[in-house]
Amino acid sequence: MMSRAGAGPLRRLVVLRHAKSAWPEGVPDHLRPLADRGRRDAPAAGRTLAGSDCLPDLAVCSTAVRARQTWELASAQWGTPPPVRYDRRMYAADVPDLLEIVREVPAEVETLLLVGHNPGLEELVLDLAGDGLDDTLEQVREKFPTSAIALLAWHGTTWAALAPGTALLTEVTVARGRKEQRRKE
Repeated sequence: MMSRAGAGPLRRLVVLRHAKSAWPEGVPDHLRPLADRGRRDAPAAGRTLAGSDCLPDLAVCSTAVRARQTWELASAQWGTPPPVRYDRRMYAADVPDLLEIVREVPAEVETLLLVGHNPGLEELVLDLAGDGLDDTLEQVREKFPTSAIALLAWHGTTWAALAPGTALLTEVTVARGRKEQRRKE
């Protein structure tokens, strides 16, 4: 059973793991770009969010190249992207770091998007979700792959009130783009 964070407006936390990254030799982890599959999947994540009527009021994105590219390609699918904050703390963040970032978000933001990395994002989703619809919790426990999107909903007057076990995990999806088919001539 889910405990409530309290009275207040419905708030949504959208968690997006960066799309599939490349592993170029000699490139530091923070500078790794998206792989071809990641460049296909990131726009699919943007379309998925738009189709779910889950566009954020604010995005907080890791400064890692692969996360920034994921944000840029996903948000390019929307008419007018929301403001984005690039936060170095998102890179290699654990749950306490991520909660600190979330709790700093202004109260007027009702839907927040985090774009970052595992294992921190997966652990955050599992930590915040007091309950889940259908098999959403099991999906995240099993795997939270690249381009995975989790939607958490909760009631609260400020983001500072968000606490472990107070949100409902309403949806989990993995966005995948389609490979271009080469035509034979």
